[in-house]
Amino acid sequence: QNGKFLMVEEHAEGRLVLNQPAGHLDDGETLKDAVIRETLEETGWHFQPQAVTGIYHWRHPRNDETFLRVAFSGLCVRHQPELPLDQGIVQAIWLDRAELQSREDQLRSPLVLRCLDDYLAGAAYPLEILNEVA
Repeated sequence: QNGKFLMVEEHAEGRLVLNQPAGHLDDGETLKDAVIRETLEETGWHFQPQAVTGIYHWRHPRNDETFLRVAFSGLCVRHQPELPLDQGIVQAIWLDRAELQSREDQLRSPLVLRCLDDYLAGAAYPLEILNEVA
């Protein structure tokens, strides 16, 4: 919004890092439902996903954990600052690309800037590519 991206400042791996709102799927939850819930829980913002920016596979070089990230773009439509944020989240913060680049040593992973750069390059896949098979 207004050239800035909704980020979270959080404690992870023994340090304070910047990341997009992120999380895991709850049992029986769709990806779309998960991104709405996780954004609210971590930032207090009600998020309406409009597109998938990309799907990213990354292996953490220090602990060999593998991550599969599905990044979304959309609108933050309402803020509820009174909501408690998830454990480990210090604050929700709006930053532009240059501000994030200047704090690159604080980024939780290389996925943070990669997702932003793909969005800025126009990546936007329809939500219909997400198929929930029962």
